[in-house]
Amino acid sequence: MRAFTIFLSFFALVFSHPQFSLAPLDPERQAWVDRTLKQMTLDEKVGQMLFPAARGTFTPQDSQQFETIQENILRYHVGGYHAFGGELVGAALLLNRMQTLAHYPLLITADFEGGTGLIFPGATRFPKAMAIGATGNEQYAYQVGRIAAVEGRQMGVHVNFYPVMDVNNNPRNPIINIRSFGEDVAAVSRLGRAYIRGAQENGQLATAKHFPGHGDTSTDSHLELPVINLGRDRLDAVELPPFRAAIDQGVMAVMAAHLYLPQLEPEQGLPGTLSRNILTVLLRERLGFQGIIFTDAMTMQGVAKRFSPQDATLRAVRAGADVILLPPEVKTSFEAIQDAVKQGDIPESRIDESVRRILADKARLDLHKNRHVDLLSLDHVIARQEHQQLAQEIMDRAVTLVRDDRNYLPLKLAGDRRLLLVTLYDSEIPDARGRTFQAELQRLHKNTTSLWMAAASHKSLAKEIKRAAKKADALLVSAFIRVGAYKGSIDLSKEQLKLLKDLAKRGRKKPFVLTLYGSPYLLSFVPQLPTLILAYEDHPAAEKTALKAVLGDIRFQGKLPISLPGFYPIGHGLMK
Repeated sequence: MRAFTIFLSFFALVFSHPQFSLAPLDPERQAWVDRTLKQMTLDEKVGQMLFPAARGTFTPQDSQQFETIQENILRYHVGGYHAFGGELVGAALLLNRMQTLAHYPLLITADFEGGTGLIFPGATRFPKAMAIGATGNEQYAYQVGRIAAVEGRQMGVHVNFYPVMDVNNNPRNPIINIRSFGEDVAAVSRLGRAYIRGAQENGQLATAKHFPGHGDTSTDSHLELPVINLGRDRLDAVELPPFRAAIDQGVMAVMAAHLYLPQLEPEQGLPGTLSRNILTVLLRERLGFQGIIFTDAMTMQGVAKRFSPQDATLRAVRAGADVILLPPEVKTSFEAIQDAVKQGDIPESRIDESVRRILADKARLDLHKNRHVDLLSLDHVIARQEHQQLAQEIMDRAVTLVRDDRNYLPLKLAGDRRLLLVTLYDSEIPDARGRTFQAELQRLHKNTTSLWMAAASHKSLAKEIKRAAKKADALLVSAFIRVGAYKGSIDLSKEQLKLLKDLAKRGRKKPFVLTLYGSPYLLSFVPQLPTLILAYEDHPAAEKTALKAVLGDIRFQGKLPISLPGFYPIGHGLMK
């Protein structure tokens, strides 16, 4: 009994974190904020607004990476750091070491868009938002936020740059896409609020992004500056309601988008990140948001191509941003703000506003009392069986059968029937995606031939696949179309599309099933597909789910969270 009591005490210690709201701080926390701000030098206050990034790997103290981190913390007094991912235990160790270096506690941020396991292998990997949208289940959104908070805090991460509150209403969007809960404004708002509750009720600050809405663009702001020429009425009806919902829910942070909105910002080509009309007039004054405003990464070309680091930094501060995220050079941004204040171009009171918000959140997190994490508790908290099971359950509920015109599913083949599996990649060369599906399929059906075709494959490979298709009794195709930064497109190659159209014709006479991983919009390019399954994700759990659904081991239950223009509306999905 005593051992069980000790376990319960440990469990409570590990999992207990304060819940968050933007309500006034209690007297003790407020006193720490006031006292700390009063004793800070100008240099220390300026540094609090700068958050560079580090990769979370084992980092020897005499390495160049650690020397840079040390300089940023000790010389430039940075207020926080962004964890780029890497190795789980090494990241937690590094973050602890960084906290020891800092005079004031650091606020650590990370992108947990697919759970902590998205960027830290070994932690729990959840489906991204569109798969959750396909389930329509608020409780799933809440639990994903909760578990990201529990695992992230145990690693030393305090701010999750999630949820994406963008409404993905542009099928050609190469950067938001499956990162959004979907196309329906109400559903995005509802699921986003649930995620925020899950995160903030369990000790982690959530971030609504990308304000004022990155869903209706076909340009990746990592590469270029998107232009969204929308008026106030349209913004009020589509883009802004999810952010209003997040603010009403008490979201603690908002991330600004590198977008140009000419109907809101008169200065030609000025991104929302640097626009006072967007950050102060719209977000602060009109929507009433009082939490921290993060810029998106200042290394992204949507800003970096058009503005020098000094100019971008000062414009962001004047616009109302509290944190300059990933400045190209910490020294440059630090000196730019410092000089602007000393010369009277930016009043020190403006810096104090942001620093007070940053310190207030550090106090809410109780970092002024304890900024370190217990490394020996990592394996008690992270990637627990219940977390892994929930992730698989969500994926199983999300998989969506869009079309099965000839009733090929569930696929039942006698052992002697010949099955051809074709895997298509949007990358230049084949990679590990699809291998889980292929290995499990070949285990279950020995008479399977597997062929792979990458975006850069020679035409001769398409001919080889067509010859194999003639001999096969059934065709399965797995197509992987990633959504990611700096990629700029969500397309298969012309040769791959031609191949798909040819295989689809054969599907009139023999079973043909295509499972699409990643961007769900392929149907507009290959409308002939007789059977189409959407898995939304491109990781092994999604491949396991897709195969189970193809073979009839689980039922299709997902519903489209987006429309497929000209084909199917939001909410469509066959139940089989």
